[in-house]
Amino acid sequence: MPVPVPVPLRAEWRTRRQLLTPLAACLLIALPDLLVSRVPPLTTLLLIGPLLACVRLGVRHTVVVCCWSAALGLAMGIGDGAVPGFEFGLRWTGLLLGCALTVYAARQRERLAMTLAEAREVARITQEAILRPISRTLDGTQVCTRYHSAARESTVGGDLYDVAVTPYGLRVLIGDVRGHGLDAVRLTADTIAAFRELAYTAPTLTVLAGALDTRLAPELAPEDFVTAVFAEFAPGEVRIVNCGHPPPLRAGHRVEFLEPVVPTPPLGLRPEPRQYRVRLQPGDRLLLYTDGLTEARDTEGNPFPLLGEAALALRDPLPDEALNTLYTRLTAHTGTAPTDDLALVLLQPTAATIPACAL
Repeated sequence: MPVPVPVPLRAEWRTRRQLLTPLAACLLIALPDLLVSRVPPLTTLLLIGPLLACVRLGVRHTVVVCCWSAALGLAMGIGDGAVPGFEFGLRWTGLLLGCALTVYAARQRERLAMTLAEAREVARITQEAILRPISRTLDGTQVCTRYHSAARESTVGGDLYDVAVTPYGLRVLIGDVRGHGLDAVRLTADTIAAFRELAYTAPTLTVLAGALDTRLAPELAPEDFVTAVFAEFAPGEVRIVNCGHPPPLRAGHRVEFLEPVVPTPPLGLRPEPRQYRVRLQPGDRLLLYTDGLTEARDTEGNPFPLLGEAALALRDPLPDEALNTLYTRLTAHTGTAPTDDLALVLLQPTAATIPACAL
């Protein structure tokens, strides 16, 4: 059985292989002059090695390549036994100046890389403040969340979720902001901030949805909107308000979508929220998700079969593993990472409940 190579050692080997390329390039340029007399002087071309180094390696390795390049350039000048003249001195001085510039460029690249790393760390912390990762029991309900951003340079997109333990029970929000980029991130933060403020005072979900729509309206452009599902857990049931969002999925004895009786427009389009109630049997799970799950396609354009895949994935007794399995099956279906943001919230009441009448 092969012994795994530590990650730092693999990185060191990769750096050494990258270092060989500029060193070899300099040697190939110098060899004709060193081996054959009276060839055209190629001293200036030795700058190719430092240029290759500064775009891929750090300052220390760039300096090594520069020293190698300068040494080869000097050897080319004195290789024929003649005293180097003014013309060679000019070329070699230009080579040294170019090497100094490549070291400076490598230093600037390292600084930019450090700045980018710090910016990504700030983005990660911001994501955890805006979209708090959750995997615990809240007010008698086990809550597990996942967020996958389609943008590599960003960890926050237009999908959102949040939970609040209120005097009216556990309340959950999941939504999707129209659009992408910084405007979507700003609207995501505004929506979550408004929910965190209003969830504790609104007596019903319909009032909560209406108040959130009123709060967001001044922030929305004419074509902007936010799809959202609000859920409130009570003994034996869950109350739901759906404003233009993909319907929740209930997994228990069977897996089914919880479609609203009357469709309601998204927030920002003057919705008239309506609440519906659904019974929850012991062991039932509720999956809230965004359209990154329903609109995923394979290479032939076939949609992700959510009901069947959810029935398989949600069998796992551990909510974290269930969501991991669902995401793995999604990427196996598409063959690539998701091209749209994806938020998942899995909820399972754990406290003893008394079934209520469903309306």
